[in-house]
Amino acid sequence: MNCNVGKIDAIIRIIIALIISALFITHTITNGFAQAAIIIGGLIMFTGIMKFCPIYALLRINTCKKK
Repeated sequence: MNCNVGKIDAIIRIIIALIISALFITHTITNGFAQAAIIIGGLIMFTGIMKFCPIYALLRINTCKKK
């Protein structure tokens, strides 16, 4: 997999995933929405850590600076 998520983009994704996790842990979000949010948060965290987003690949978006 090639990198298509840049450093700033990855940091933003990880922060959003951590916020979603905190809302889930503190029971701010509940019911079915909480389950969906934690799954989406996990996917966002995964794409931030791996620096690869399949949606970006389909749309041919690349925020990763190449050296």
